[in-house]
Amino acid sequence: MNYLAWPDYKQGWIFRHRELPVAAEDLEHIKPLTAVAALQFWRQNISKEATHASHFLGDDWPARNGVWAEQGDWQSCWDRDCNELPELIAAHLSWDDNTVVYFCYHSEHVVQTSWKIFRRYWKNFLFYDDEPFLLGKKRSQVVQFHSDGSFHIGTRPKDH
Repeated sequence: MNYLAWPDYKQGWIFRHRELPVAAEDLEHIKPLTAVAALQFWRQNISKEATHASHFLGDDWPARNGVWAEQGDWQSCWDRDCNELPELIAAHLSWDDNTVVYFCYHSEHVVQTSWKIFRRYWKNFLFYDDEPFLLGKKRSQVVQFHSDGSFHIGTRPKDH
């Protein structure tokens, strides 16, 4: 994978926000992909054609029936002082701390980190809440966050 340097990452402010700062030693483990690497990841894992969740076609796995199991609310957890993920997400994604995860905003904006780091700073990732996906490397579980403060948990089909 090719990663952007922090000074080149336009959305880097979400990890330097004064109210939700990311520790310097943890920032090293948050890696924004270059636009080319992000596009390659998106095409391999989300959609070959659509560049954003609002453009999915019927043959894109996120638009298929049976992918999404349950819906919940992330906004109320985000607004509270505690840093815990919504319970439904935590239960659905029972991954090891070192599982590589990808937070996918759109076809040219994907961020790689570990499950441990994502859990610690999930609120930062959701400063941009325009339909992003959370995927784990070699994992079938997925979460899609919606700008209305809700989320869906689901399972990616094996043929994606």
